[in-house]
Amino acid sequence: MPISRSAFRRAALTLALVAGGMPAFAQESTSQSASQSTGQSANQIATNQPAGEVVLIPNRVIYPGETIELAALKQVTLITGKHKPDAVATRSEELQGKIAKRTLLPGRYIPSAAIREAWLVEQGAAVQVFFVAGGLTITATAVTLQPGSAGDFIKVRNSDSGKILSGTVMADGTIQVGAS
Repeated sequence: MPISRSAFRRAALTLALVAGGMPAFAQESTSQSASQSTGQSANQIATNQPAGEVVLIPNRVIYPGETIELAALKQVTLITGKHKPDAVATRSEELQGKIAKRTLLPGRYIPSAAIREAWLVEQGAAVQVFFVAGGLTITATAVTLQPGSAGDFIKVRNSDSGKILSGTVMADGTIQVGAS
């Protein structure tokens, strides 16, 4: 029986609430509402921070697989004496354009492990595979067996031979394989 999208979201939210997360002990930053009304960019928000530790937290539920946009985040100043835990993403540069790996709840810190880069190559996509050794370059077409971002080590299947190769995703979306 297929599960509806809204039922899936309710279940994900319920699971996230039960599993919990560390709440951000913070007060909404007064500079946020002023910056929103004047239309400041994300970089200006990050650089015009008032005294005290300022962090970004979700202002709404962000679901797994969703791209994190600055509109879904709220800038807050931590209460005096409170410090953010290690391994949480709190700056716009760390969050803008990243993908949520799990449900992110409003008012909670965003663990670094809960976000990832957007995929550069999707699973099942046709890609160019390169092998370079000195002056020798071999090129082939392959199909990705898993998605990956730039720098990820993924598996691909050679379209001609059917052989499975492993290689690194390059910034241009090609895959560079090494000698095996």
